[in-house]
Amino acid sequence: MTPTPLSWYFDFISPFSYLQWQRLKPLVREREAIGEPVRLVPIVFAAVLDARGQKGPAEIPGKREFTYRHVLWLARQAGVTLRFPPAHPFNPLASLRLSIAAGDTPEAVDSIFDWLWTQGRAGDSVEALVPLMAALDVPAEALDADATKAALRANTDEAIAAGVYGVPTLAVDGELFWGNDAFDFAMAALHDPAVLQDEEMQRVSALPVGLQRRR
Repeated sequence: MTPTPLSWYFDFISPFSYLQWQRLKPLVREREAIGEPVRLVPIVFAAVLDARGQKGPAEIPGKREFTYRHVLWLARQAGVTLRFPPAHPFNPLASLRLSIAAGDTPEAVDSIFDWLWTQGRAGDSVEALVPLMAALDVPAEALDADATKAALRANTDEAIAAGVYGVPTLAVDGELFWGNDAFDFAMAALHDPAVLQDEEMQRVSALPVGLQRRR
């Protein structure tokens, strides 16, 4: 039986990506063991928002504060250490490029998340990541390489073309499951594709748009 293709779209800027990573890691290890790894796909969340004409939670006063408190509460409920970096939102390009330059291995992704969200350290510049680059054996020039930048652009373009509108998003055989709170839903669909195929699931997927927001 062919294993179901899995891709995980994420951005290190997202604390919800960090939380979902903690839940995803066992599955990543399991899939690696059978030679069918989960594709770890770092993308630029800001570019996805621009493509969809949306604002991020941190760009909306009130929602920003609520989101930070909520994700911190969720982490504590899950027993996950979470410490925000010195500033947020921050420019994640250096962190994303470091992941790509390190091969997007689970070890590299885990190390970068740990640096930013467990230790609460800055990741908004090459200089801030120097100790981590040394630990991952990635030279600074690799982050500025044309191939690294092109790979990140290609990842982001792929995500937009696939319909991704937020992070984290887990793609299960092409079906998108957005957000940390959708992880159990994604796992249910992974183990039983019929979850998405019953009559009511099909009906709500095709519902017409009703009342429009007044301008």
